[in-house]
Amino acid sequence: MISIVCPICKEECEHQVLREAAELVVQCSECGQIHRTPKPPEPRILTIRAIVSHETESQVCTVEMLADEVVSLGDQIAAECGDEVFGVEVTGIEVGAKRVRRAEAEAVTTLWTRGIEQVVVKASIHTGRTTLPLYQAAEGEDEFVVGEAYTFGGRRIRISHIKLRDGPVIRKEGWKTVARRVKRIYGYLDGRYQRRP
Repeated sequence: MISIVCPICKEECEHQVLREAAELVVQCSECGQIHRTPKPPEPRILTIRAIVSHETESQVCTVEMLADEVVSLGDQIAAECGDEVFGVEVTGIEVGAKRVRRAEAEAVTTLWTRGIEQVVVKASIHTGRTTLPLYQAAEGEDEFVVGEAYTFGGRRIRISHIKLRDGPVIRKEGWKTVARRVKRIYGYLDGRYQRRP
């Protein structure tokens, strides 16, 4: 499902994706008409160097963030260390030679973090005009299901598709995976684009 303006009924609403090629073939949930639409651009994602401390040991890892995302001290995010993913808390932010309390991802040169027990699941949520980055701590075996609604960062979201760590994207409603396998969840704010009575 994607949320776009239908060229036939002019409503901004959910559309079922029927086929993906150079363009998407979609069906409007308001009027039922089928039409083509350009693929929405994926947000620009940066890979930032992160030092992850686990008690007495530290390792160099990476964190993925949207280019215009803001990171602050105390944020809980996900760090990738080789094939493993750790939930981490941000303890220091370097922008060039300076240490700051918060910064846009594009300006960050290194994040200093400490490991925490849970994994942190990343989500990119389409709000109609912008993409909102959200994070949610979860146990590694917690399930996420395409088409279901969840609370992320205090907001109710509905999942449209899930990018897995080992490559594929799952889009089919009802398909599921566990938190430790999720690279990024894509979706929209629940209720924002629902049918009007």
